[in-house]
Amino acid sequence: MKEPVTEQTAAAQVERDRVAVVLFQPQLPENIGAVARAACNMGLKRLLVVQPHSLNQDRMRMMATPAAAHILENMEVHEDLAQALGPFSYVVGTTARRGGLRRELVEPREMARRLVEITKHNDVALLFGPESWGLTNKELPFCHALVTIPTADCPSLNLAQAVLILAYEIFLTRHPQPRFEPRLANTRELESMYAMLKETLVKIDFISHQNPDYWMMNVRRLFNRHGLRAREAQVVKGICRQIDWYVKKRLADAGLE
Repeated sequence: MKEPVTEQTAAAQVERDRVAVVLFQPQLPENIGAVARAACNMGLKRLLVVQPHSLNQDRMRMMATPAAAHILENMEVHEDLAQALGPFSYVVGTTARRGGLRRELVEPREMARRLVEITKHNDVALLFGPESWGLTNKELPFCHALVTIPTADCPSLNLAQAVLILAYEIFLTRHPQPRFEPRLANTRELESMYAMLKETLVKIDFISHQNPDYWMMNVRRLFNRHGLRAREAQVVKGICRQIDWYVKKRLADAGLE
């Protein structure tokens, strides 16, 4: 006899195998080990480190404990953040600071609810910055969303503590009726599109030649708010190529090229 479908049994969860923890420029190997343990506690198996200051195995394993040793053994090490994030279609940046480019922030619980839908067909990266200063404005363009952890009088959290809080919310969250979320363009596809789009928008004077990356943040926010599929990113690139062709043709016709 089949078990009746209830709201609890029908509720969808985050596909944790699609979620990876990414540490950018971690300073202490003990923190890498502690992060591996926190991830293991909550069922996250993928760990990437980018430009680590030290990968002392003894110091990492001491904090990871034997239970999380397999996460350290399978950990990916990268020297370039863009390359590390390339396969991921959705990047969640973490920040304790507000204002400036960090205006649209969500809390961990809301972030986890979003991931129920997104992880059905997309790989997700939880991106954490260095222990001393966190993510800078240079890394923010890679992020589709920014999450902040509410605190009381002491806003500073240990790196592993921050990872554990986000992983805990992912572990617990359920969504009774998630909507369908298609496969989104990954970071590699998006960065290729943004580079071409920036060049085109500068060429037609839509954005300033001075500090175009600053003006591109508004464009990135627009696309991140809705999410782009891989095919849609190709459409944007096709439009850029057509604009470039048209501009060159008009200049040639006017004898100005």
